[in-house]
Amino acid sequence: MEEIIKIIGIALIAVILIIIIKQYRPEFALYISLIAGCIILFFALDKLSIVVNLLKQISDKSGINNKFLNLLLKMTGIAYLAEFAISICKDSGETAIANKLEIGSKAIIMVMSIPIISNLLEVILKVLQT
Repeated sequence: MEEIIKIIGIALIAVILIIIIKQYRPEFALYISLIAGCIILFFALDKLSIVVNLLKQISDKSGINNKFLNLLLKMTGIAYLAEFAISICKDSGETAIANKLEIGSKAIIMVMSIPIISNLLEVILKVLQT
């Protein structure tokens, strides 16, 4: 609960600063937004590391292939980071770049998912053959 209060506090302070600064120096508003976004991202990444460690422990105990878990975690990380960068691009008024970034990140995630899809199809074929 403490972390969300910090994140909300940072966001509200950033919004207030942006509103005030936009009146006098609008070019600095984007910098405040970027700094606040990065701080919030680091708070979130700190909490996500707890989840990643827990998933790895569960994977080790259950015998699930760590290769696939690592791929899933990387794809999730790409999705979060891409969404963060896309938001920054849109906030900057660069929707064209944001759209290209979105397409690129989706393509990377799709390529990374090929080993998982391939393995899943192999398992399905084995089940169907027996």
